[in-house]
Amino acid sequence: MAIPIPESELIINGNGTIYHLNLLPEQISDTIITVGDPDRVPMVSKYFDEIEFITAKREFVTHTGYYKGKRITVISTGMGTDNIDILMNELDALVNIDFVSREPNEERINLRIIRVGTSGALQDTVPLGSHLASHTAVGLDTLMQFYPLLQSEEEQSLTLALQSALGIGFQPYMVNASESLISKIAYDMIPGNTLTCPGFYAPQGRALRAGLRSEELLNVYKDFRMNDFRFTNFEMETAGYYSMGRLLGHEVLSLNAIVANRVTKEFAKNAEEVIDGLIVKVLERV
Repeated sequence: MAIPIPESELIINGNGTIYHLNLLPEQISDTIITVGDPDRVPMVSKYFDEIEFITAKREFVTHTGYYKGKRITVISTGMGTDNIDILMNELDALVNIDFVSREPNEERINLRIIRVGTSGALQDTVPLGSHLASHTAVGLDTLMQFYPLLQSEEEQSLTLALQSALGIGFQPYMVNASESLISKIAYDMIPGNTLTCPGFYAPQGRALRAGLRSEELLNVYKDFRMNDFRFTNFEMETAGYYSMGRLLGHEVLSLNAIVANRVTKEFAKNAEEVIDGLIVKVLERV
């Protein structure tokens, strides 16, 4: 017999909703589009034929509705893998834990989660305005230092080499995207290897007034190679999504609107159009 999850671990609000997301199980679809910026949620739901539910708490804004007969949830996450830790655990709890008994359900539900975000290119061959699908992601954050994430020999080898190249005191982690979602949604997008950084400024090689510990950091990212592997872009969430997806058994894919190229030092003047085009493409294909 399963042991109920304590109230301090699975926190349920007074209205029965999950703690941070402020959602009930019936208020989400099994197909979920995520965006970082809360203001991007209506950029997605404006295309819905009908919106059946809206809620917001902190940076987590949720709209659930219908697009051409398909029930879809769009939810904002804020930035960083710490927020993805909250999002993925609470989405999983909504569909795989009984809130009354506080026990995991016998029958597991697998969610399909598609991140629609922005990213900066690390190679001059990745053009501004393009759409890139993260086939793999490598996390430079420490989230997976606290989870029992299994890594293949290939993943271990690459992340140990990256740790050595960066001279950091912990081993990064590497996880693949959902093959089924790549085939369904991202078949004509640029295939990418995405580096997930634990910040926007120094971890991505940007220096304002605080400076950089290593002036060569961006070049290390750009020039890192192992066999045919090289990094195409970087952002702040994808590896968190993929690792939690592997741990919890959900299908996850991260899609990136390339709005900056750090090698050529360009920023897309039509960034909102690039993002909107990716949103429409995803809605048509999910």
